[in-house]
Amino acid sequence: MNIGQASKHSGISAKMIRYYEEIGLLEAAQRSASGYRIYSETDLKTLNFLKHARELGFSSEQMKELISLWKNTDRHSAEVKALTIKHITELNQKIAHLQEMVSILQASADDCCGDQQASCAILDHIEKGVGVS
Repeated sequence: MNIGQASKHSGISAKMIRYYEEIGLLEAAQRSASGYRIYSETDLKTLNFLKHARELGFSSEQMKELISLWKNTDRHSAEVKALTIKHITELNQKIAHLQEMVSILQASADDCCGDQQASCAILDHIEKGVGVS
């Protein structure tokens, strides 16, 4: 199948497929006589794997490691689990940071009159870095 078909089947844009090839997440596609990329069912499975890993928030570097483990039938599940636990820890840190941002913004919004006046507590807080660590 060509890149457009692979994109449609995988839900990954053609641009992103080319990028995944460029950074080594996806093996370089075979080429037709006219130079067009041709993707196999194996490539499509890899694209679907990458899509699902991306949906779970794994970075490109983490996905390289996951792909390597996925393709290695001699892998140890402990390696996959360790990578996943590390990712969970990072996600929890991001969640805590986002919750802190929401609290800061909520406090700023609560301080803002939201009326016809030019003064705005939200803009003042952003300018001064109020609540930002």
